[in-house]
Amino acid sequence: MTKILFFCSPIGLGHATRDLAIINQLELESCKVISGSSAIQFFEKNNIKAVDAYSPPNFEVQNGRLEKSLKWLWSYYKYYKKCKEVSEQIISSEKPNLIISDEDFASIAVAQEREIPNIVITDILETKFTSGFGAMIEKKMNKTMQEMLQKADRVIIPESGRDEDNIVRTGPIVRKIQKKREDVRELLDFKKKTIVLCAGGTEAGKFLIKQTIDAMEKIESDIDLVLVSGPKINDEFGKDVRNLGFVENLHEIIFAADLVISLAGKSTIDESVVYGTPGIFIPIKNHFEQEDNAKEMGFNFEDIFDLENLIRQNINKDRNEQQQNGVDTAGMEITKILFEKNND
Repeated sequence: MTKILFFCSPIGLGHATRDLAIINQLELESCKVISGSSAIQFFEKNNIKAVDAYSPPNFEVQNGRLEKSLKWLWSYYKYYKKCKEVSEQIISSEKPNLIISDEDFASIAVAQEREIPNIVITDILETKFTSGFGAMIEKKMNKTMQEMLQKADRVIIPESGRDEDNIVRTGPIVRKIQKKREDVRELLDFKKKTIVLCAGGTEAGKFLIKQTIDAMEKIESDIDLVLVSGPKINDEFGKDVRNLGFVENLHEIIFAADLVISLAGKSTIDESVVYGTPGIFIPIKNHFEQEDNAKEMGFNFEDIFDLENLIRQNINKDRNEQQQNGVDTAGMEITKILFEKNND
C-alpha cells in the first residue's frame, strides 16, 4: 500500500480547504495530514485525522495593515527550522512513499534530501514581504524555495496559465458541491438577499468586520449580513449580524450567498469564482500575496473605506459564470505521480 504524508501549511485556513478538496477527490484512505493551529480543527470538523505538529507565527496586523514585516520574516525563518526538525522526525517514523506539501517547504526539503517522491502545491513562486536589508534575506530564501520547486516531481499551481517543465497550472482548486443552490439556501435559512462576510482563519479580519458593519448601517435595504468569523474571533457584533462562527462548510455558504465580502485570500476568491458568487475582496495592506489577489479581482486596500458604495453596486448583480474547478486536474496529476513511482 502506498503511504502518503500530506503536509499542510497552517498559516491561514486556505491551504486546509484546498487540501481537503484534493483529499476528497482522491479518496485517500491511507493519507495522514500534518498541520497545526486552526487547520487541525477544520480537518477534524470534516472527519479527516490530522496531526497537530506546527505552531506558526502570527502576522502583526493593525487596522488592516501588515506591520513589522522584517520581524515576521525572521519569525518565519525560525518557524521553518523548527518545522524541518518536526518533519524529519515524522518522516523517519512514518517512512512514506510520497509526500504532498501545500506550502510547507520544510517537509519538501526533508523529502528531497531523502529522495522521497514529492509534490508541491503552491500559490506563489516567490515572496515579496520586505524591502531594504530584509529584501536581501528574503531573496536568499526565495532562491532556496525555487530550487526546491525545480527538484519536485510535480508543482501544482491553482491558477490558469500554461504548464511548463514540472509545473502544472490547474485553475482554482475548491471542494465540489453536489446540492442545488436553492436547497443550500433553504438549509442555511437564507431568505433575503444575503451578504456573507468572511473574516478568515485569524484575527486579521476584525478591521474588515468593523468596516463592513459600519457600511451596512448606512444602507437602508432588506439585506441579511451573515458573518463567518472563523476560529479565533469571539467578539460580539450586535443583534443585526448573524455570526456562524467557525464552520466546516464555508464553500456551501459562499455558494448560497448573493455577495461575499472577504479578505483577499486565494481560497475564498477561488470558491467565489468557481461557484459564480460576486465578491468584494479587500487585501491586508502590505501583504503582497493578498494585494496581488485583490488587484486581479479589481480591488485594493483603500476600497475598505468605500464599502457602502461597493455593496450597493454589487448586491443586485447577476451571478457570475462559474469557472472550471481544477480539483479534477490536480487529482489526475497526483495519481500520475503515484502510478509512475509505483512502477519504477
